[in-house]
Amino acid sequence: MERDSNIQNKSVIEYLAETYRQLFVAPGPGAGEMYLDIVRKGHEPKVRDLSHFITSDKDSLTYEETPAGSVAVITLGRREDFVTFLRIMANRCEMVDIPDTQGAAILDGVINWRKIEQHREEFLKGLDKKRDAAEAWNEEFVRFTSDRRNFKDSLIILSVGPYSAVQAAKLGLSDDEWISLSDKIRRYHECTHFVCRKMYPDKVDAIWDELVADAAGIMAAFGRFDPETEKLFLGIEQDRYIKGRLENYDDVDTDLLEKIIKALDHIQRIITEHPDAGLYELVIMLEEEKELIWR
Repeated sequence: MERDSNIQNKSVIEYLAETYRQLFVAPGPGAGEMYLDIVRKGHEPKVRDLSHFITSDKDSLTYEETPAGSVAVITLGRREDFVTFLRIMANRCEMVDIPDTQGAAILDGVINWRKIEQHREEFLKGLDKKRDAAEAWNEEFVRFTSDRRNFKDSLIILSVGPYSAVQAAKLGLSDDEWISLSDKIRRYHECTHFVCRKMYPDKVDAIWDELVADAAGIMAAFGRFDPETEKLFLGIEQDRYIKGRLENYDDVDTDLLEKIIKALDHIQRIITEHPDAGLYELVIMLEEEKELIWR
């Protein structure tokens, strides 16, 4: 995990807005058109105003190196800012409802016009003076943007709060300890989703993906995997489903419950058998064993 050293005296939101200038547009009526002008056409915002964000000293921007590449991880300390950020960046400045149960999001394919502008400047510097600059850049623009890796970013957005709405007392922790551990779980949960979706795009399965991502988060936070902790996060107590995240993905019946409990035992066995493996190595092992575990 590497912190961005370029922020200096700016807030995280101010720093991000220099790259993603749609952040200057407050969500609401008429904002969608301004958003499209900035994102699709690379136009500058009419007004540079960020007063729709509160900001917090808990805001941070770091970069996580993963087997699927580097990804920016943005943590926003105020729930209101998390909601505003998602309305702008994921919902085109529309005032959509962001469920209270949503504490994180992955935005893949965010256009970065600063990368395009930088490439244009470098390209024009080396251009043969005899060539028409506008025509040459139009051709180069098509070539450059034909590869999304040249100009699109991946962002992970995290909120701050108890993971999976579980209270600290249930884990025997203080509130401050649990908030800190929750941040780590949430970070590596989302980074695991990022890795799996990039490396195994044809193997998406909502509940399995949650089990693997939670396993990674639990290991990162606690240094080991505990199936009982994962059951608590899912809303399973004494091998019975009480209420929790599972219903967001599927109807929870006896067969699904048994399948999850068996899978957690398999996950624990694989992790225990490889004590020296790195976090993402274990994630890849679990994905490779999916057909044997999740059936």
